[in-house]
Amino acid sequence: MSTGDSNRKMLGKLLVIAVMMFGFGYALIPVYKHLCEVLGINVLTQRDGSVDDVKNTQVDTSRTITVELDSNVQGTLRFRPTQNSITVHPGEMVTVVYEVVNSLPREVKAQAIPSYTPQSVTPHFRKVECFCFKEQTLKANEARQMPVMFYIDPAVPKDIKVMTMSYTFFETGLVGKS
Repeated sequence: MSTGDSNRKMLGKLLVIAVMMFGFGYALIPVYKHLCEVLGINVLTQRDGSVDDVKNTQVDTSRTITVELDSNVQGTLRFRPTQNSITVHPGEMVTVVYEVVNSLPREVKAQAIPSYTPQSVTPHFRKVECFCFKEQTLKANEARQMPVMFYIDPAVPKDIKVMTMSYTFFETGLVGKS
């Protein structure tokens, strides 16, 4: 076998490997999304429902859950809840507000990622409206109040008395310069 034939065979093998690697990487995206949905982790933009989807739930007035509100920020934005906690009845529709401030002289894009503790409350926590459903574009020097409308399903375990709803706000990029 000549050197030219050997080189062509090697090139063919390398092309097949490159195509397979690309296909594997491309296939990982839907697999990762599905795995995250099944496990209830890293769900960034999926709506838990909409105002039209909300079923008329029964409010369990026999018990209360304290929802502690937490915030974290990665970048130069200021981000915080307007209150530290709220006490709710399971099934009760509640709105809380988070405030974000962009003190930069240019627009910034950012995305909020929610998390809940204890983890056993996650399947029972239903957001109806949330700023975390989509990426936010904040104008230069803009301050914005952003609501989260939610309820906790009355089927939440009875031993849950306190939970934490936390958002981490990540800057995803600068939009432009002033």
